[in-house]
Amino acid sequence: MFKGQIKQAILIFIVLSIITGIIYPCLITGIAQVFFLNQANGSLIYRSGKPIGSVLIGQAFDDPKYFWGRISATSPVSFNAASSSGSNLGPSNPVLLEAVKARIKALRIADPDNTIPIPVDLVTSSASGLDPHISLAAAYYQAARIARLRGLSQDSIKILITKHTSGRLFGLIGEPVINVLGLNLELDSYKK
Repeated sequence: MFKGQIKQAILIFIVLSIITGIIYPCLITGIAQVFFLNQANGSLIYRSGKPIGSVLIGQAFDDPKYFWGRISATSPVSFNAASSSGSNLGPSNPVLLEAVKARIKALRIADPDNTIPIPVDLVTSSASGLDPHISLAAAYYQAARIARLRGLSQDSIKILITKHTSGRLFGLIGEPVINVLGLNLELDSYKK
């Protein structure tokens, strides 16, 4: 009787391993590749046939001619998708305070004439440390600097911001946001 139970347990183990370890993943991967090809492959953005980024992962921009996104909490490399996590630093943590002060200083140096309060999402990271979006306030905060450095009107920059604004989920959840990479790519191709 005991041998029969062991044989049965091994057989069930093998069958379930094949179903859950091979058949199910292949089925789901196949469905994703047929119906959700872009999402299943990382929502990549291509230029000249080469991937340059993802709609889902933030990138570091520090050139004043570009919109800057949120800071990254990943380490040892910024925006490392393999290391997605928040910093777990509380508001009174000296490390977080120094990071915020450094980002404020960088923003002030990049645009010394801007006296508007800096939106919080430009000086803090998201929960994942990889957020590719900024708020409308963060985009408008940077509009004058980018218009001046690129020789464009602020109105044309604001039109680009509006064009790249994604609304609330189902019209109810969250706030409107802008994908920084998409906006910066259009800035590079923008004709006066």
